[in-house]
Amino acid sequence: MFAIPLGDDAELRPLEPWRAEEYLAHMDRGREYIGRYIGLAAAATDLDSARSFLQSYADKQAADTGRIYGIWREGTLVGGVLFRIFDAASGNCEVGCWLEESAVGRGLVTRAARVLIDWAVDERGMHRVEWRASSANTASVNVAKRLGMTRDGVLRESSPHQGVRHDVEIWSVLAGEWREAR
Repeated sequence: MFAIPLGDDAELRPLEPWRAEEYLAHMDRGREYIGRYIGLAAAATDLDSARSFLQSYADKQAADTGRIYGIWREGTLVGGVLFRIFDAASGNCEVGCWLEESAVGRGLVTRAARVLIDWAVDERGMHRVEWRASSANTASVNVAKRLGMTRDGVLRESSPHQGVRHDVEIWSVLAGEWREAR
């Protein structure tokens, strides 16, 4: 398969169901950190649920409604990016991310998200790319800013997670803005 370099020691690759064991090991290493703001870590608690989660994205890719990619650093899966929503008919998609704490601060998510947005805008003709993050998730909000996105608004207390209702910020970039910024 393919791998896209994200720097000297990291690359972006498809994250497919046959990688379920590696994905589960990654989630086990980062479960507490990853799970602070998103439910992703709770979706893979054993090998069957990890495989099922990755299969759901394989099915989304086959239906052209989503995709998932892993970020490997020095040969170890440390995070990823995904099209949580991909609606080619409307020209709208949502990019999301996650990362183990050991890989934070290296710009990996920002570089990986740029790859996805370039592809969505240039290859697939997407008009609007969204990024949603808990207002408390400063790291994710900062990625949206580094990507040159505009804060569209806040959905107040719209996301229940671990017994707390979080405000969710919606950020976006339009295709013309993305091309102009490059």
